[in-house]
Amino acid sequence: MPPETIPPYRPEVLPPDLNHLNSPDPDRIQVTWIGHATFLIQIAGLNILTDPMFSKRASPFSFVGPKRRVPPGVPLEDLPRIDAVIITHNHYDHLDYATVKNLGSRPRFLVPLGLAAWFEKAGLHNVVELDWWHSADLGPLRFHCVPAQHFSSRSLLDRDANLWSCWVVETPAGRIFFSGDTGYGPDFQEIGTRFGPLRLSLLPIGGYMPRWFMRSMHVNPEEAVRIHQDLRSQQSIGMHWGTFQLTDEPLGEPPLFLRQALRQAGIPEEEFVVMKIGETRAWP
Repeated sequence: MPPETIPPYRPEVLPPDLNHLNSPDPDRIQVTWIGHATFLIQIAGLNILTDPMFSKRASPFSFVGPKRRVPPGVPLEDLPRIDAVIITHNHYDHLDYATVKNLGSRPRFLVPLGLAAWFEKAGLHNVVELDWWHSADLGPLRFHCVPAQHFSSRSLLDRDANLWSCWVVETPAGRIFFSGDTGYGPDFQEIGTRFGPLRLSLLPIGGYMPRWFMRSMHVNPEEAVRIHQDLRSQQSIGMHWGTFQLTDEPLGEPPLFLRQALRQAGIPEEEFVVMKIGETRAWP
C-alpha cells in the first residue's frame, strides 16, 4: 500500500464499560485494550495487567521522550483490583516506574529472569522471577515464561543485563499468549507445539520501520500473522500500535497492512482483529 493512501491517524477511543470491568463473567476471557501493549485480562475471578504503561511519555524523563498520542483506555484509578501483572521486558514503553509504583505491592508481578532486583529497589516485593520455559501458579492460573527475540536495557550500560520474554497463561477457558516485543523466529513454532492451540493471542503489529533496523526485534503485520499461524491461535488481537510514535511507519498504518496480510494468507479478518482503545471484548 503506497504511503499516500494511508489516511491521517484518528484514534478510536471508547469510554470504558466499568460495569463489565467490575463484574466480568468468570467463565469467559474478558479483555480490555488500554493502549500500546497494556491490556486488562479478566478470567476465573482474577484481573491481570500486561506491560502496564499509563504515563504520558515512554521515557526516563517526564519532560522529553515519546509522548502518548491518546489517553489510556481505562484510567489507572478506575481499574478493578489487580491480582497479577505480566512484564515482558524493561523498555520504558513496557515497564513504567510511575505506573508500577501506583499499582503497589498487592498484585503479583511476574517478570523475566534478572528483573526482580529492579522491583525490589522500587519497594515492590511481591515478585516472581522466571527463566524461559519455567512456570508459576496463581489461583487457578498458570503463567509460563517463554522465549522472545528481543533485548533488554534501560540505559547505555545495562544492555541485556536481564532477560526478556513472552508469556502463556493457562486458564480454565483456554491458553492466552501475550507477546510483548519480538522479532520473528522459530521459537513461535515451538511455543505452538508445546501450548497450542492458543485460545487467544495478543500480538504486536506496529513498531517495524525502518525494516533493515527493526526486523530482528519487532515483527511487522505479515510476520504477526505468521506467529498467529505458528501458535494455532483461534483468536488474535493486534497491539503495540497507535499509542506512541516510536518508529518510522505512520501511526495508523499497521491495521491496514494487517488486513492485507490476512487476505494474502487466506485468514478471515475476524480471526485477527484490532480493538478500539477502551474497548472490552469477551470470549468463551
